[in-house]
Amino acid sequence: MTSTSTSSSTTEPPSDTVAAVGSRWLAPILLANLVAEVAIVVTGGLVRVTGSGLGCPTWPECVDGSITPTVEQAEGFHKWIEFGNRTLTGVLGLLALATVLAVWRWAPRRAMRAASVIVLVGVLGQAVLGGITVLLGLHPATVAAHFLVSMGLVAAASYLWFARHESGAPPVPLVPQLVTRLAWATTGVGGLVLLLGTLVTGSGPHSGDAEEPARFGFDARTISWLHADVVMLFLGLVVATWLTARLTSTDAVRGPGRAWLVVLVVSLAQGVVGYMQYVTDLPEALVVAHMLGATLLVVALTNGILALRRR
Repeated sequence: MTSTSTSSSTTEPPSDTVAAVGSRWLAPILLANLVAEVAIVVTGGLVRVTGSGLGCPTWPECVDGSITPTVEQAEGFHKWIEFGNRTLTGVLGLLALATVLAVWRWAPRRAMRAASVIVLVGVLGQAVLGGITVLLGLHPATVAAHFLVSMGLVAAASYLWFARHESGAPPVPLVPQLVTRLAWATTGVGGLVLLLGTLVTGSGPHSGDAEEPARFGFDARTISWLHADVVMLFLGLVVATWLTARLTSTDAVRGPGRAWLVVLVVSLAQGVVGYMQYVTDLPEALVVAHMLGATLLVVALTNGILALRRR
């Protein structure tokens, strides 16, 4: 009996060792999921600016009778751009599933579990919404919804990444409550900036379909200036949040100020790109860069909110 138990103990590693080894996969999976969420927005922007939104004119097939593009299709290179975006969606779905499994196994906190499920359900919902968008001929309302849901998924994926080391203990504020409220208000205005950005895009030349562009019907100049006005308000709030977070933090706790400095830098860069694309008549490369900047802004804002407390 003694020799049997000894042999068993030497061949079966302790459960905490197994958990430690397995948890090493958590960070790479969460990072891959976040990168893929950002990448799908960029490839979606590429689809839009190249007019490839109907490169695969049906859904879920690319063309009637085939999941993949065919030689006989008249859509040219557009079919490969749209199909590439759809393929990345499939990869993103697998990563979202891996994220759920990893979080529920190695990060068993309720908030992280909920966020992982939101990511998975959101990716599946995005696939359906993308199909509806194609079937409706790229109506700007569904295109805008497609983008805004992606921003929400980027935020959820960012939360999972930045919160991966947090414990289940109650959060400890690192700044006064007024600063936290200011940060949340700033984030809310940032969401309004994204919403108005979709209206600007839906009123401009890049509809996603080069032949029959669908538009919101707003005056492009007017909606662009409204968007710019809210951007200026947002930048002012970001500066205020950064300064108050920096001034109210102790010398030992510089995380809040640094996090909001990153938000400020990303916001300024995004503003410059937005202005440049406006005055240069919306060149495709700057439009895609602006969409990438939007995702990075969401990542920075998520980190900024989380940096205001410690667990």
